[in-house]
Amino acid sequence: MKNRLSLVAGIVVGCGLTVSGMAQGRQLTKEDYARAEKFMGYNVNSLVYHGVSRPTWMADGRFWYRDNGPDGITFMVVDPAKGTKAAAFDQAKLAAALTAATGGKMKADAQHLVISEIVFSDGDKTVVVGNGTRKFRCDLSGAGVCTEVIVPGGKGGDQGVLSPDKTRAAFIRDWNLWVRDVATGKETQLTTDGVKDFGYATDNAGWTMSDKAILVWSPDGKKIATFQQDQRKTGEMYMVPVTNGHPELKAWKYPLVGDKDVTMIERVIIDVDKAKVMRLKMAPDQHRSTLCDDVSCRGGSGWDDVQWSDDGKQLVFVSTSRDHKQEWVRIADVASGEVLDMLSETAEKFFESGNGKVNWKYLSKTNELLWFSERDGWGQLYLYDATNGLLKNMITRGDGNVTQVLHVDEKSRTIYFLAVGKETGRDPYFSHFYSVKFTGKDLKLLTPENADHAVTMSQDGRYFVDVSSTVTQPKTAVVRDDEGKVVMDVAKQDITKLVAAGWVAPEPIVVKARDGKTDLYGYMFKPTDFDASKKYPIVNSVYPGPQTGSCGGRGFEAAHRDWQSLAELGFVVVCIDGMGTPWRSKAFHEFYFGDLGDNTIPDQVAGMKELAAKYPWIDIDKVGMYGHSGGGNATAAAMFHYPDFFKVGIAESGNHDQRDYEDDWAEKWNGLLVTNSDGTTNYDSQSNQYVAKNLKGKLLLAHGSMDNNVPLNNTLLVVDALIKANKDFDLLIIPNAAHAYGEASQYMTRRRWDYFVKNLAGNVPPHEYEMKSYAAATAAMNSGPDEGEAQ
Repeated sequence: MKNRLSLVAGIVVGCGLTVSGMAQGRQLTKEDYARAEKFMGYNVNSLVYHGVSRPTWMADGRFWYRDNGPDGITFMVVDPAKGTKAAAFDQAKLAAALTAATGGKMKADAQHLVISEIVFSDGDKTVVVGNGTRKFRCDLSGAGVCTEVIVPGGKGGDQGVLSPDKTRAAFIRDWNLWVRDVATGKETQLTTDGVKDFGYATDNAGWTMSDKAILVWSPDGKKIATFQQDQRKTGEMYMVPVTNGHPELKAWKYPLVGDKDVTMIERVIIDVDKAKVMRLKMAPDQHRSTLCDDVSCRGGSGWDDVQWSDDGKQLVFVSTSRDHKQEWVRIADVASGEVLDMLSETAEKFFESGNGKVNWKYLSKTNELLWFSERDGWGQLYLYDATNGLLKNMITRGDGNVTQVLHVDEKSRTIYFLAVGKETGRDPYFSHFYSVKFTGKDLKLLTPENADHAVTMSQDGRYFVDVSSTVTQPKTAVVRDDEGKVVMDVAKQDITKLVAAGWVAPEPIVVKARDGKTDLYGYMFKPTDFDASKKYPIVNSVYPGPQTGSCGGRGFEAAHRDWQSLAELGFVVVCIDGMGTPWRSKAFHEFYFGDLGDNTIPDQVAGMKELAAKYPWIDIDKVGMYGHSGGGNATAAAMFHYPDFFKVGIAESGNHDQRDYEDDWAEKWNGLLVTNSDGTTNYDSQSNQYVAKNLKGKLLLAHGSMDNNVPLNNTLLVVDALIKANKDFDLLIIPNAAHAYGEASQYMTRRRWDYFVKNLAGNVPPHEYEMKSYAAATAAMNSGPDEGEAQ
């Protein structure tokens, strides 16, 4: 009986055949694969101790973090003003109290508590702890007693969006917006005309959706700014699960590139006490953000492009054109609903308001607007007069990008921000923290070390946690004051056990782009038993952009995906952030705008050829590539456009034709669909099915059958073209899997290794090597240090 996870199209390749049909090479053993698997994140993350990755500041000026030690997790509290660091509470007592509070149904492990929220009161004698779904108030002054707190929320256990004073929570029920009194549980319906496909505060970008309400409370908690999302004319996407019987059709709104009608929003302000809805006096707006390809970049936990004045009398927001080329900053009178344009900006190709964070800010006390723009070729900050929309002054200047504004001190008129590329002679991807006055004077580097800096600033702006590291040097965490002075040491990662297990750091690389001039940065991974007298096939792990790159962050990680593991099987593995990816200049980022079929592949080719010329142990005649989503698209494009260079490719869940992907993403990066008189379009060059006939090497296409991000049709278009061109290829359809493969992830990883071992190296993989189960791997990742890449 055939394996139900694998459908093979074309010719099924036997275990011992390579792409050229040569004789079998070396037989790899299960021990070889086990040695490779040893370097996966779920095996090595737990070997790193005492990292500080996500410190959480509290209202009293302290912060807490999880310290991961040899015996488990210890929750620590740091008080920078006093220079103290101590355990947050007696974890054994807390665990026992939590277990008792649930009648033993939730058996809390003292050294592996799952806690995402900590709030102290009564001189730290009482603590409220939560894990995202349940919350408990615990009196730890005596033996320890916990009482479960009713979580304010709506249907399905959604917590709702809390008001500023946390007394009320807004939530969605049956397409309408409701509010619940936290203390009494009393619910009030705020809107009544919400219906399916025209609901209030709902979130659906097609590729992603959330049940959490998208809204912004006024500072006094009396009003809510939100919208009614109109999807009544939006086209639908359809899927059916693999089942042993009649499947249930899954249908949802999914606008596509070029659709005449796409999702729109009608902006409203709701008086919570009166349950009265006022529509702003303006036409419906595009379902767009100044930064991401959803109306909210945080999945219902905020709405950055909408901000209230401090007195709650005005609402300032930014409207974005469908193609992301034009922005309008608008100000609404809350009493009348009248809307006025404050200023607008048009970009030639695409506008973004930052990198990873929306950076504009309305300063109502002084009637000013802090604005972000790349108009001079770099991400800079500008100060505008909000009363007339006129520019007052440019704040930041020179090479390098402001990426995220973390704090604005209006009293001292100082801005604190992260930036990249401003320090000459350093990796341009290293993030540093700066301060600057509104006037643009007194620019200060607050994190001087030549490393990548992850910064978390306190709510009052007095202190910040600075975690610095590189891919080769572990993380060091300190607290600095607002002048950059180190106030106290917090922790330093201990990688002794990791190194003892055989871990080696990746090698940073710099190569030239296709133009022979531009520096490109990346990593190279070699086997831990590397032998320079041997020849190694080279495998490129790719993500082409434009919203991110191949290599991820520049901070320390015990594991970078499966790159070291794959290298252990006899490969040199590289990632290269090519032209068209962010964090560099505007020109670098928009390099292949309007031609998504470029996929930065010419840069990958140039970079690998340069590495092979420099290192004779790289076999440039054996080149492979793999990637997921946009990386799957790029891999197939590489196999089709450079069939003589790339010998083996694995394209996972690729969006092979953006016309079969959601409208917002592609229309931002490739422009609106234009159909010429001869029937051709400006999207033809990015369509992989049109060039599939060029395939010469070995190609494995993989996709989940219930992928609600990149629908399966994207891969089937390529399958159809390959069949019509009479091409051999391999196909792996994972039934009922979404964009990520869930329980089949381990299987996919093993099949990926097998494919390169067999078809690129010419060796024989062990038969059906069994990797650590998905459940065990997930449990290990969840219980280990909170250090992994969020990719």
